[in-house]
Amino acid sequence: MIVARDHLVDYCNILLDANNISDYAPNGLQVEGKAEIEHIITGVTACQALIDQAIAEKADAILVHHGYFWKGEALPITGMKQRRIKALLAHDINLLGYHLPLDMHEHLGNNAQLAYQLHFKATGTVASQPPGLIWQGMLEKPMSLADFATHVCKHLGRRPLTIEAGDHPIETIAWCTGGAQNYIESAARSGVDAYLSGEISEQTVHAARELGVHYIAAGHHATERYGIEALGQHLSEQFAVKVTFVDIDNPA
Repeated sequence: MIVARDHLVDYCNILLDANNISDYAPNGLQVEGKAEIEHIITGVTACQALIDQAIAEKADAILVHHGYFWKGEALPITGMKQRRIKALLAHDINLLGYHLPLDMHEHLGNNAQLAYQLHFKATGTVASQPPGLIWQGMLEKPMSLADFATHVCKHLGRRPLTIEAGDHPIETIAWCTGGAQNYIESAARSGVDAYLSGEISEQTVHAARELGVHYIAAGHHATERYGIEALGQHLSEQFAVKVTFVDIDNPA
């Protein structure tokens, strides 16, 4: 089956409420290609390897969580940026990117899908800006930090880096996928036992210890694989188009 590009973009924008969420990059169609789409490649980041895979599979569109044109980046289209965009234009491939809207979606989003992978029971969100970005909930059963790290490794295929902040078990947890380590204070104010995100900074270690909240850095890529895959599956079912998820390995 074939779906019109503009119809697909409008549908995704409405589904993810993309026009109402302030972000660090444009959400939706970032590079225009073919007007009709039959095959979509999905992936976490629109890197050259993903573009090459899309070209090899003769895809009409690439749908990612990390697209292009981030606030603060250099404006000239040179070097790596030029090569990526040139390849998309040369092969008439659309690029769609959804960042915070995909993190936050209540069913298809990264936080929702990570909860599904790790068997968290979501109970609400933590006060933050933007609202709804940090989720909180409970484990199926209390675990020590060491046992929880093993649990994460088993389900995400990556051993997390953990920061111990006391000897208490983990029963309640807050989480936000990707580079959200700086929200640890917001998580701590919600009274949870632990906070999980993708990345860690030097100051995160001290914050965790002083706030008494275990911290788990489970990997930026590892925590954000599942939302884009779920979105692609949803679009496949909605429009009966071919969707292929390509997981470009990334240990970060």
